[in-house]
Amino acid sequence: MARAFAPGNISCVFKVIPHSDPARMHSLGMGFTVKEGVEAIVSAYHETEVVFNGEHINFPTVGAVVNRLTQNSGIVGVKVELTSPLPLGCGFGLSGAASLATAYALNELLSSHKDNETLAMIAHVAEVENRTGLGDVCSQYHGGCLVKLQEGSPLTADRLPIAKQPIYYRYFGPIQTSEVLGNTEQTMRINRAADVALNVLKTLTAAKSSDNLFNACCAVSKQFSVESGLLSDARVIDTIAHIEAEGGVASMIMLGNGVFSTHAFENAVETQLVHNPARLIS
Repeated sequence: MARAFAPGNISCVFKVIPHSDPARMHSLGMGFTVKEGVEAIVSAYHETEVVFNGEHINFPTVGAVVNRLTQNSGIVGVKVELTSPLPLGCGFGLSGAASLATAYALNELLSSHKDNETLAMIAHVAEVENRTGLGDVCSQYHGGCLVKLQEGSPLTADRLPIAKQPIYYRYFGPIQTSEVLGNTEQTMRINRAADVALNVLKTLTAAKSSDNLFNACCAVSKQFSVESGLLSDARVIDTIAHIEAEGGVASMIMLGNGVFSTHAFENAVETQLVHNPARLIS
């Protein structure tokens, strides 16, 4: 048996970088990891099965990681037990976290001796192939508040000088990432909005000042959510407006019908922006 953990990730801005090679397809943008995430426990089993918070689940992204790492291993099957306090499909990058934690744990179980970058790429490719994400694994591999500006390099990111701090969120329901990524017209609108946001982020990060940087990034994210057409749920719109009326900054969680803010608000859950990357648990 082996155990690993990968943090949840909240994406604030993203641009789809398409490519026929899943290892070259990814996203640019900005996001941050939170203290909660996914813990994976893997063990040899008579067949491969995945359990999430005690319930059997069809999890193709995790299955793809297992298939890749167990090729020619002699193991018949693997049981993957995943636990998380965060909800699936609501913009916390749990597909990426589950895949990355599974990769780390399975690598340990099999004594495969693959380095973490290789394992992260296996998890990233599994995400791309199953249309469950494009950039979460990169953030979870590094940890922290990150900006990704280099096209063609899925695991390249720069950490912003933003301290560990409380973040408040509320989610109302899921958005199917595969449906968004499969909609060509919507993807074009997202990328046009992302180009504007990325230019602002480049200016902000070039200034190398941490004063109010996170609030400024949140404002960029909010504008991106509007211009991309992703901000459409009335509950999310109203919650953001209420926070702004109280002097706070807030934005939509990408991709989920949810809100995050540095400002406490009604019915919000508190988490923390953290810098801890995915890791094995001894």
